[in-house]
Amino acid sequence: MEALEINGVPLKKKEDVVENTAGVDEREISPITEDGTLDRMGKPALKSKTGRWKSAILLLVNYGLVTFAFFGLGVNLVLFLTRVMQQENADAANNVSKWTGTVYIFSLVGAFLSDSYWGRYLTCAIFQLIFIMGLALLSLSSWILLVNPSGCGDGKLECEPVSALGTAIFYISIYLIAFGNGGYQPTIATFGSDQFDEMNPSESDSKAAFFSYFYVALNAGSLFSNTILVYYEDSGQWVIGFWTSTGAAVIAFLLFLLGTPRYRHFKASGNPLTRIAQVFVAAARKWNVSVPENDALLYEVEGKESAIAGSRKISHSNGFRFLDKAATMTTDVHSVRPEAKSPWKLCSVTQVEEVKCVLKMLPIWLCTIIYSVVFTQMASLFVEQGAMMSTQFGSFTIPPASMSVFDIISVIFFIFIYRRILMPVLAKFTKNPDGLSELQRMGVGLLIAMLAMIAAGVVELARLKKVASPDKESSLPITWQIPQYALIGASEVFMYVGQLNFFNGQAPDGIKSFGSSLNMASISLGNYVSIMLVSVVMAATASGERPGWIPSNLNSGRLDRFFFLLAALTAVDLVLYILCAMWYKCIQFENNNDEGGIVIVTEI
Repeated sequence: MEALEINGVPLKKKEDVVENTAGVDEREISPITEDGTLDRMGKPALKSKTGRWKSAILLLVNYGLVTFAFFGLGVNLVLFLTRVMQQENADAANNVSKWTGTVYIFSLVGAFLSDSYWGRYLTCAIFQLIFIMGLALLSLSSWILLVNPSGCGDGKLECEPVSALGTAIFYISIYLIAFGNGGYQPTIATFGSDQFDEMNPSESDSKAAFFSYFYVALNAGSLFSNTILVYYEDSGQWVIGFWTSTGAAVIAFLLFLLGTPRYRHFKASGNPLTRIAQVFVAAARKWNVSVPENDALLYEVEGKESAIAGSRKISHSNGFRFLDKAATMTTDVHSVRPEAKSPWKLCSVTQVEEVKCVLKMLPIWLCTIIYSVVFTQMASLFVEQGAMMSTQFGSFTIPPASMSVFDIISVIFFIFIYRRILMPVLAKFTKNPDGLSELQRMGVGLLIAMLAMIAAGVVELARLKKVASPDKESSLPITWQIPQYALIGASEVFMYVGQLNFFNGQAPDGIKSFGSSLNMASISLGNYVSIMLVSVVMAATASGERPGWIPSNLNSGRLDRFFFLLAALTAVDLVLYILCAMWYKCIQFENNNDEGGIVIVTEI
């Protein structure tokens, strides 16, 4: 008998496997991945030649460089707007929030195209090219039109007024950057996790660790931009900073292409919006139909694969029972051949559960928006607060935006502390090998964020007491901001790493990138809510001779009250979040193993 082969790799005889693998998980023996991933030729992916850390590390370096390039603009944008574009503080803060919000709202576009049509590899490649185009245009326009005279915008030498053409090109370039980076971010996160087979025990552990290292890569990239690039830009060398970002983005793209032969891929699953609409339409059509008590009577396709391309089957859950009407078989649909059934009349259990998963995640997601409001202050009001403090440290001047380096150091430090120290200790009490579940981690993140806002408010009170003249900076050292930045960093380790794991793990296979994009969309809405909140606060507190809480000159305002307001809103949000987390039930994927059982591969 000829030996069977998969992708040219001979399979061992059954008796050889039994003889040499006593006590070994059969999933470790298979030469191909068990989660349905494919190689670049569309064949089942071989474990030995694709994916795992060789591919993931390349993607982590790619992400770190892209982050370096992105924050080369983002971290100092508020100062560029005030110093070069000559905008007022409140206007600049709102414009930064709009831009940042747009970056993350575009993540939904990238996730949609990735899940539905292009696949993750092509989506990453296209949006990186758009990102590079935006950076190159910004660098050119700054060199020729915006930074005049050369070296202006350092806080001492004023820039000439920017022309209408220069302003238009500036906004086109930064929103190209927003579009490119926004579409790339959720896709690269999911594409990186795709390199690990979660059906394989050892690779599943690596997949869980990947998201922590993914966030380390993000912060390592921003560490260099928040120190090296910020220093040059703060001293007026904006053009050098922007060209450096462009170069980093180009190198990142070349490294991404270098790993092409080894990447693992999932098939695009088609338009999820259509599938969601079909469930609601099918359920509405059978509104008066009773759902059977026996779940086995609900419609599901036969075999291991679901009706959704590239997706595993999902076990039935009891939530949102009215949607089960879409999978309830009536006389008119049961009598028709299965292949002729209309999905607008009858949907599979997996398709219905996909909709349920989205509905169950939404309350959790909504509770993360206030956290994003807190997080976005780091790029706007924290920087403006720091600019009104003493930035001299001996003979060295500390750029206000570079204080975010303490956020980055805090993130890296607390990721290490959590994984190496807290996780083993907590595991003994919670019986969870990860120490805390993703939902618990996110709750801790909200609590620490509240403390960060209280710290920022206390620092502002101390700053105001050290103001000698209304028109001059406070004598309070900018190093007083370290605690608020460090607390934000600690909160990110719990909130954002928890979010990445939660939304990616709880999203069905057909909308994995959408799950990752929920994290970015939360940041997006957080920025828009921040804009609204600043506008409402200014409208309520500014009248006549009263300048309001956040005026152009912070010495005449009460920024501390705004920070305390955010702390109070976060406390209320934490209570609501706890209620939503207690209500949430985790998703269960089915795996038709040899015994025909159900394997839970994602568990909270």
